Amino acid sequence: MSDLVPGKLIRRYKRFLADVYLSDGELLTVHCPNTGSMKNCVEEGAAVWLSRSSNPKRKYAYTWEYIQTRLGHYIGIHSAQANRLVKEGIERGTVGELAHYSTLQSEVKYGTENSRIDFLLTAHGIPDCYVEVKSVTLLEAPFSKGVGYFPDAISERGSKHLRELAEIAKQGKRAVLLFCVQHSGIRRVRVADHIDVHYGKALRDAVSHGVEILAYKTRFNHLQTRLWKPIPFETITDNAF
Repeated sequence: MSDLVPGKLIRRYKRFLADVYLSDGELLTVHCPNTGSMKNCVEEGAAVWLSRSSNPKRKYAYTWEYIQTRLGHYIGIHSAQANRLVKEGIERGTVGELAHYSTLQSEVKYGTENSRIDFLLTAHGIPDCYVEVKSVTLLEAPFSKGVGYFPDAISERGSKHLRELAEIAKQGKRAVLLFCVQHSGIRRVRVADHIDVHYGKALRDAVSHGVEILAYKTRFNHLQTRLWKPIPFETITDNAF
């Protein structure tokens, strides 16, 4: 993404907005494409990068894509990019656990709670595979330990997805929750019981019914991102908080 526009973050507010200074001193209000709390991701004065839309109907032409923290960590702010990264990773064969499917469909309706699965993978002779993708950007202190958490805010929608996946697994189909880690400082992932205890319970219940949990790290290279490698997911209860 060599056409990204650099800037300096002033603040994020009203959930979907942020104010940014460009290098020439221009002040912009930009779209923040992240529904979470963005805990530990927002640092006043940090370097950020923006994409620009050519759509004249958009109220805010610029979208906040990345930030670099004071510790030098790169974070992908655009949570929807996780689906793109995972799709490319599956098609490229990066996700070895999902390498045996010939067809990939996106946003397929399924379940009993009016849900859409991010990816439905199919192939002749093997069970269908339902893949739900979540973007992980929360790195908790001490930051040197590299422990990332999901969710970063109470997520009733996330718990619903876990219930749906558990039902798929009960039917003998394959159900996968894939955490796409868009934070260069995260080296392993845990469920954030200290933020949403109900999500933690739903996740462990889903695992008990056969839902698979995968965590894959994104690699940042001159702001070109791609799904890179698996990292550990730990289902332990974290009592540090």
